Amino acid sequence: MPFISVIIPLYNKASYIRNALTSILNQTFTDFEILVVNDASTDNSIFVVEEFLSEKIKIIHHEKNKGLAAARNTGIKNATSNFITYLDADDIWKPTFLEHIFTLTQGFPDAKIFATNYDEIWGTTIKKPHNGSETLPRNFQGYIDFFALNLKQGIYCHGSVCFHKSVFEKIGLYNEEILFSEDLDFNIRANYHFKLAYSNSPQMIYFMQTSNQITNSSIKNKTIPNFDLYEDWAKDLPNLKRYLDFERYVLGKRLKKCCDSRWKKVISPIHKENLNWKQALLLKLPTFILLTIDSIKILLLKFNIKISTYN
Repeated sequence: MPFISVIIPLYNKASYIRNALTSILNQTFTDFEILVVNDASTDNSIFVVEEFLSEKIKIIHHEKNKGLAAARNTGIKNATSNFITYLDADDIWKPTFLEHIFTLTQGFPDAKIFATNYDEIWGTTIKKPHNGSETLPRNFQGYIDFFALNLKQGIYCHGSVCFHKSVFEKIGLYNEEILFSEDLDFNIRANYHFKLAYSNSPQMIYFMQTSNQITNSSIKNKTIPNFDLYEDWAKDLPNLKRYLDFERYVLGKRLKKCCDSRWKKVISPIHKENLNWKQALLLKLPTFILLTIDSIKILLLKFNIKISTYN
């Protein structure tokens, strides 16, 4: 049995999947299996994967497209390892990612979630995410409070995290009814019940597709997380309440820019003290100004300038 299972959800990523697979096969830690879940791709993605087939790599096919949550769940159900991690087909790992994860599993036995920091690439420019990791020592490895630190971009992303299989046994799988930000819902459940061991070393490279990351295509009318489900948990955890309100802000703003009327309901439970003044202001601005700000963000990125309400 391999030490770790790597799940790659795959849907129409023929131009990227080769680099993702190569970055896994180049890992310094090699005790792994790769499960590529082909979510009914219609391009040449699967033919690229077939070039890599070996004892380490298995392809699982969906007869019809089911979405990211379902693809991850299929991978989890078929994984043979005690530790499960993911890599999206258009991202890559640095060669020592799995080595860092292994070190965390050995050094922090009370944790069931293990994650590293990551780098972003905007075009050809590498950027550090605004994700709270700057408050930690540069070489930090240890336990962290996910809800306390995760009030900006993600302290980890779903390409830089690993879960022990007991996490899924306790909280279940990804909610396949959620079609946008299903990872947020899963992260809440996982981090409420289990400890997180974290390395501040960026070991994953997240390729930011500017036109898709900042604009709001594909969210309108999609099923979104219901953060209200976790308000009872937050009664005794102020950090969780603050985190829920932050995610409500992010989601509500995005819905508002899509002219999706659900934004008002999403932000209504927010306690105003849980947002900074910039975030509170943005929620009050009309849609056309929010879209203008996004256009300015995209323009500034071309000059290597990244602005955010998170700092």
